[in-house]
Amino acid sequence: MIFGVFTPQGWKLELAGVGDAGAQWEVTLSTALAAERLGFDSVWVYDHVHNVPVPSNESVFECWTTVAALAQATSTIRLGQMVGCAGYRNPALLAKMTATVDVISGGRLDWGIGAGWYDQEYRAYGYDYPSNADRIRMLRETVEIVRLMWSEPEATYEGRHFTVQGAQCDPKPVQDPNPPVWIGGGGEQLTLRVVARHADYSNFGGKPEEWTHKVDVLHRHCAEVGRDPDEITMTWSPEVFIRSTEQEIVDAGTQSFWGEPFESWRAGNLVGTPEQVCERLAEYQALGCGGVVLWCSDFPEHETLELLASEVLPEFR
Repeated sequence: MIFGVFTPQGWKLELAGVGDAGAQWEVTLSTALAAERLGFDSVWVYDHVHNVPVPSNESVFECWTTVAALAQATSTIRLGQMVGCAGYRNPALLAKMTATVDVISGGRLDWGIGAGWYDQEYRAYGYDYPSNADRIRMLRETVEIVRLMWSEPEATYEGRHFTVQGAQCDPKPVQDPNPPVWIGGGGEQLTLRVVARHADYSNFGGKPEEWTHKVDVLHRHCAEVGRDPDEITMTWSPEVFIRSTEQEIVDAGTQSFWGEPFESWRAGNLVGTPEQVCERLAEYQALGCGGVVLWCSDFPEHETLELLASEVLPEFR
């Protein structure tokens, strides 16, 4: 299995109380460096600018400038976005940004993209907030334009939402044939159809029975568009909270930033002792999951991160 992990950037208020902005950035950077040192495959950031569950005037480091900085600070770990918002950047500009990051990282970009959902954030920053269907169409057109610009000397594209005419993207990404495309979202009618057509990696959530249902839907879309589903690595992005004993888990209670009750939060995420987390991961692996991108619920602390590296990763390698 692929093991990716987020680095704190403030979206879930995990940097509140750390100190000033410089100290908070040191947490972001040091966690990414720790993930590389500990042997994780990839490090990830969210593409958001306001906190959840409500905007709180707390630091949130911007996605792509963070990724660019981490590209220079790290040397081997891959770099991803879980996931970029298609509505926040012009696709042609995004093609340039992704290509640049791939070059400066030496070919370590995992490009994550999705339709976007945080309506308050859209409106606060002056973006239109189209319907679900239109945002997913914008996602599809974004992927098509970016891939076209990665591969062609000049790109021309006429879509419902986006148009480019002779757009150039030089330098090209260094990965051959191109950086992997991760599409996040589990919408069954539209999003998973875009995944079936365009994704190298899918990412959606859910308890085991819910995750399995999404897999079945994705396979049906693959059959309809003529795509071998084995070409798509299916991944899961849960929260993870690990302690050495069951009593420590129970005493800590729910770590859900949405306020989800403990039992429900535990059932839908990786919460438990290292042995319990390994059992749950093996269950998802048996269902076809090829990788996880994990949010450590005890950030900015590293106890879960360290236990993942020492007690969980070796069981899957």
